Amino acid sequence: MDKTNPKLSEEGLQEFMQLLNRLHSRDDQHVTEPNLVTHSEDAHWLRGTTDNPSHLGLLLHLPMKTVEFFLQVIPGGTASDLQRHVHESIHYVIDGTGRSEIGDQVVEWKKGDFVFTPPWIWHRHYANSQDVHMIIIENSRLLNGLDADLRESRGSVSFADEFGAQG
Repeated sequence: MDKTNPKLSEEGLQEFMQLLNRLHSRDDQHVTEPNLVTHSEDAHWLRGTTDNPSHLGLLLHLPMKTVEFFLQVIPGGTASDLQRHVHESIHYVIDGTGRSEIGDQVVEWKKGDFVFTPPWIWHRHYANSQDVHMIIIENSRLLNGLDADLRESRGSVSFADEFGAQG
C-alpha cells in the first residue's frame, strides 16, 4: 500500500511540470541576473588564509552556475601551495612569468599563456622575480552543485620534495 502523502506528491508533480514548461520556453529574453558586470576591484581578496603566499580574489557576484572564476596574484619569487582537486582548471597569465609543476612535468609560461591543470593531479605554480597575475577558470561550481568536488593541499612543498623524482 502506498503511504506517500498525496499532497506532497501533487506538489512535487507541480514543481516538475513547472520545470518542464520552463525547458520548453527557453526563448524568453528577460534577464533576471543582477550582476551582469563584475568589476575586478570588487573582488574579495583572501590573504593569509592558506599555507602559501599567493592571494586569491573571489568574484562572488558572477552569476555562473557551473564555472568559477578567480583572480590570483603570486608575489615574485614565491609559489602557490602544492595542491590537487577533482575539477579541471585553467590559469590565464595576465602578467608575469613563471613555471608550474603539474604532476611529474615542469612547464614554463609567460604573459598570455593558458596553463591547464588536469583533475586530481598535484600541482604548484611559481612566480619568477616579478609578481604574477592570473585569472583562474575552473568547473568547480558544477562539481560543488553535485557535491562531488574535493581539494587537498600539501602546503609549501615542491612536487619533487613531496614525492621524489618521478617520470
